[in-house]
Amino acid sequence: MGGGTAGGAMSGGPAGAVLVASDLDRTLIYSERALALDGPDREAPRLLCVEVLDGRPLSYLTERAAALLAELGRKADFVPATTRTVEQYRRVNLPGPRPAYAICANGGQLLVDGEPDQDWRREITTRIAAGSAPTAEVVRQLALCADPEWTRKRRVADDLFAYLVVERDRLPDGWLAELTGWCAERGWRVSLQGRKVYAVPQPLCKSVALAEVVRRSGAATVLAAGDSLLDADLLLAADAGWRPGHGELADSGWTAPAVTALAEVGVAAGEEIVRRFLSAAVGQR
Repeated sequence: MGGGTAGGAMSGGPAGAVLVASDLDRTLIYSERALALDGPDREAPRLLCVEVLDGRPLSYLTERAAALLAELGRKADFVPATTRTVEQYRRVNLPGPRPAYAICANGGQLLVDGEPDQDWRREITTRIAAGSAPTAEVVRQLALCADPEWTRKRRVADDLFAYLVVERDRLPDGWLAELTGWCAERGWRVSLQGRKVYAVPQPLCKSVALAEVVRRSGAATVLAAGDSLLDADLLLAADAGWRPGHGELADSGWTAPAVTALAEVGVAAGEEIVRRFLSAAVGQR
């Protein structure tokens, strides 16, 4: 790796530190429709807005989770690991120190001190070209198979992967399985997260970017959390991991020896995940 690698190598914590890599949406932060506040209104937790879009609040965590996350950032190297693009990630204003590293675009973008590492982007682009069908081919297929009656948006993210915003309850029976099979034959994966259907090339994964962050930072212990199938490799790469009681992994019954399946759902799960992170990080110090 070139100048970006050398320039970012000193950005993390000391060698031997604990590194915490976490998905964001529906793992740590939650939109209004994903909060899952099912109890009595008087018992609802106080919420902190951490993302605003077009002047409107978009994502939240509990105030308790915010305090725990700020403390976690002082005791471990916290690394957001998200499928969001860089632009979408920059809208999120998390409490605590700014992360030295952030993984965006499902591993296709590695931010070092807030800026994309161009050497890493070139490396990932080369891997994708060698292992998957071109993005344009998948985008064409999505345009053909996604009915406008239940498709609200079609997007290409950072020229790395594609996704649809759909009316989930109107997806035809068998449509997702058929798309999954078509994509698998071309080296792509499919993930349904909330109202979004992601099509992502197989070489594009969070764990590959995580390995690069671990190499640069010298972390001795890695903790992770995530809720979707695109987070499975991240969880498997960690020494210990947690998944909430909702999401693709929970719905499919996915488990792994070092991964704890939590009972909590919605924003309460986000708070519990940060609590588990902090407890484990302090125990490793």
